[in-house]
Amino acid sequence: MRIVIAMDKFAGTLSAPEAVQAVTDGWHRTQPGDEITGVPMSDGGPGFLDALAGAFAGRRRYEERLATVTGPLGTEVTGRYLIELRGGAAGGTEVSGHPTAYIEVAEAAGLHLVPAEERDAKAATSYGVGELIAAALDDGARRLVIGLGGTCTTDGGAGMLAALGAEPAEALRAGGAALKHLETLDLAEPRRRLEGVEVVIASDVDNPLLGLRGAAAVFGPQKGATPDDVQRLDAALTRFAELAGAIGQEPGAVRRTLDAPGAGAGGGLGYGLLLLGGHRVPGIGTVIAETGLADVIAGADLVITGEGRFDHSSLGGKVPTGVAEAALRSARPCIVLAGRVEVGKRELANAGFAAAYEVAEQAGSAEEAMARAGFHLAALAERVAKSWSHA
Repeated sequence: MRIVIAMDKFAGTLSAPEAVQAVTDGWHRTQPGDEITGVPMSDGGPGFLDALAGAFAGRRRYEERLATVTGPLGTEVTGRYLIELRGGAAGGTEVSGHPTAYIEVAEAAGLHLVPAEERDAKAATSYGVGELIAAALDDGARRLVIGLGGTCTTDGGAGMLAALGAEPAEALRAGGAALKHLETLDLAEPRRRLEGVEVVIASDVDNPLLGLRGAAAVFGPQKGATPDDVQRLDAALTRFAELAGAIGQEPGAVRRTLDAPGAGAGGGLGYGLLLLGGHRVPGIGTVIAETGLADVIAGADLVITGEGRFDHSSLGGKVPTGVAEAALRSARPCIVLAGRVEVGKRELANAGFAAAYEVAEQAGSAEEAMARAGFHLAALAERVAKSWSHA
């Protein structure tokens, strides 16, 4: 029997590759003869590069590049990006033509880079994201696929724009709250640098920049923002958007950008990238396309997906739903293995899932499931294989 295992991360416990490996190990304990293809997945947030690298291995020529960039609170961090290789020896580094670069914004502005007690949504900057983009452009990239999510910033992408040449640079890189005092905004240089470059914004978040569903209101609290901070940040982002509107070339264009799905993703980084001509696509759809998952699924008998918490938000464009839709197009059954399952059977069936299984139930409690996530996920896969494999 041919099995495709396309898992997302289990936040706080397992990376996507680790989740794939746990399911593979458990399944093979029951059915060692089954042919398993593991494809780590991501919706554009943390784990985006790992998912792509795992899928590219042996299939596409790429190289991981490192760049020292500015972290969210000003200290240096080492960020990665992937760049497609064209030409050169099999293991060489020669890049020719106009390759694609893959960037994960959490590498430079991720929530994981700042201890919980030090998080400051008002001061955190996306400047390092712009430095990663600049490094990829210097490498010759003419197409950028940017995984957007998991940031500790709420600056509307202002810091990123500053790193690419926007002015006034010091004010733009000082964090979201500082945008309240902006008097001018010049985006000529970043727009020049990105001219002719395709910018793909891969994100599962469809929030606008401002308001009750905006970057500050929805995501600010998890980044350390108090209710007062949320109001200050929303006002500051409004000022930033007003200045961006003052340089708009078409009446109504900036309003559409503000309200565009995904403008509020990544603390408003989606908005900053939209100002540079980027176009947003669902993150899971991007990963499925870039990894060739649909073709892999077409040759399978069963598809397994999952994530840490499988709830109603999972049905709105996250990894499991994207995988299930790909499986449905090839008429392949798709099941879910998740830390917690909070979706009813009818909703599961309507979304294209054949069944869902819970690690917490297998482990006896949510606490035990998180304490030994890999062990219990493998044990769950071992048990589920008895029902689903007919090798």
